[in-house]
Amino acid sequence: MLGFSRNKKGKNGKAVDANALLDVENVEETDEEVETTLSIPENWNVTNEDRYIYAFHNNEAPKLKVNQISIYGMELTMAPNKTLTATGLIRSSVVKEVQFGKTTILLLGPDNEIIARKEFELGRLGSIPSKSARPWKFTFNKSDLVKDIDSPPSDWTLAFELKPKHQLDLEESWEKSIAEEAKTALAQIVNNAPPLKPGEVNFMGVNAKRNDNGDLAVTLLIRNGSDKNVTFQQIPLGVKDASGNEIVQGSFKVDNLIIKSNTSKPWTFIFPKSMLKEDIINLSSWQAYPIQ
Repeated sequence: MLGFSRNKKGKNGKAVDANALLDVENVEETDEEVETTLSIPENWNVTNEDRYIYAFHNNEAPKLKVNQISIYGMELTMAPNKTLTATGLIRSSVVKEVQFGKTTILLLGPDNEIIARKEFELGRLGSIPSKSARPWKFTFNKSDLVKDIDSPPSDWTLAFELKPKHQLDLEESWEKSIAEEAKTALAQIVNNAPPLKPGEVNFMGVNAKRNDNGDLAVTLLIRNGSDKNVTFQQIPLGVKDASGNEIVQGSFKVDNLIIKSNTSKPWTFIFPKSMLKEDIINLSSWQAYPIQ
């Protein structure tokens, strides 16, 4: 299934806390070092020679600390069409078996520069037992290359791409105008909000109130769960009050409003009193939503 040659020296990717990648039980950090045992499912078609090579590399790999995950690179080849195939051992020192899902893997060069990036469906690995290492091939197509290369580097590593923690991002005008207490409250809302799916962008209500002149001011968090910045030119919105009826619609020009990758930005939209469909509205509960 995996076919392998032994002509490359292994490279060890940075070990990361398993909690940063997987839904695992929190454990107390210790300096205890953990050895991993080679784990190959019985239904995999692996030759005895390959098993020997995998076991050799697993023994050569540095020990992990408790509750860590890493990839130990063994071989990297390049096809004439610039497809790169890296063979590695996914190693786990978690005290229980672990399962992966869709996971972004990086191929790094000698200066830790990114050569290729690709999301792999690692559910195909199956369950990896506690304190084990499992071999896998990672194939990066030409379209996955971040850096153009003519031959595979002699010094390389495989690494998990850790998504940074989703953060609050304030526009400069907000940064200067709101109190520290308000900033802290917004940060807590961002931290406690339901996680976004990869690539998801949505709007989350923060506050809605009538101003003294009767206008409706709605503050939303614009949440960007993608790995790229999102720019808005215009945002059409509708609002429903506690009755469930739509009380207003409007479209707002926002002139290149940038929501940075993996951040949430608060923005206040003001609907003039003249646009409201009802004079008396109940804001004990409410919903704001983009209009397609």
